[in-house]
Amino acid sequence: MARLRSFVAYRNLKRPYTRKSKYKKKSFVRASPHCKIVKFHVGNTSKEFTHQVDLVAGDSINIRDNALESARLIANRRLEKLLGKHAYHLKMRVYPHHIIREHALASGAGADRFSSGMAHSFGKPTGIAARVKINQVLMSVYLDKRHLKVGRNALAGSNQKLPCHCRIVEKARKIKG
Repeated sequence: MARLRSFVAYRNLKRPYTRKSKYKKKSFVRASPHCKIVKFHVGNTSKEFTHQVDLVAGDSINIRDNALESARLIANRRLEKLLGKHAYHLKMRVYPHHIIREHALASGAGADRFSSGMAHSFGKPTGIAARVKINQVLMSVYLDKRHLKVGRNALAGSNQKLPCHCRIVEKARKIKG
């Protein structure tokens, strides 16, 4: 398997040119790669918790799906280890829709004879990314007041896996009932 291209190539938000259509002629992208995020809701999804801790993006940026999955794994592992499976609810708040394409050029001896150059430079799909705007919530942890510090630490650890600066925001929630 080929290694991932450096993220600097896809970091900036540009106008997406990735139309998917049920009609083959009108579809610009022939295939879309599968999402690597395994679960979007983790923990106890049935209980109403009193507090919410959010991870908020500090930049407008594309974030690849494998970076989001890595951040989710770190947060979930810390929360599950310290609180158990039923004392929190972790929710991913972004979905990677944007298709990342790559125009692979041949390299090596004799590559100039069979390379088409930039004749068909649209590129082949290699991955997907979430288009995140500034101050958008990336993930949320719902928990009780006594576990707020653990929630902040879990999101601080997942912040290390993301390619942008993020801040952590705490809120009290109103419980319906």
